[in-house]
Amino acid sequence: MARAATTSDAFNAVAEPRRRDILEYLAGGERAVGELVARFGIEQPSVSKHLKVLRQVGLVRVRRHGRQMFYQANPEGIRPLHEWTKTFERLWANQLLRVKERAEQKAKLRHSVEE
Repeated sequence: MARAATTSDAFNAVAEPRRRDILEYLAGGERAVGELVARFGIEQPSVSKHLKVLRQVGLVRVRRHGRQMFYQANPEGIRPLHEWTKTFERLWANQLLRVKERAEQKAKLRHSVEE
């Protein structure tokens, strides 16, 4: 089965590691394209292509100021990603609780052996 196009939805767009890096950097605030080029050490056309994909699926917003383009993360566009990952919070909480319980049991056993 062929994979969906990267522009079909936010999940496919962030499947590409470089786009995740860019999105994470933009979460820190609005950035000019030149800042992204300098930050990631890739050519401007590549950065622009990644930004276009992120913009098409609604993960980033763009603002033009003169000849410069400024991008920022779009919280509303990121919401579906966040909501989906939240479904796994219980799983991780349960895993951590089990690790804690095992560690406490081992500590009790060691303590009782030492006595």
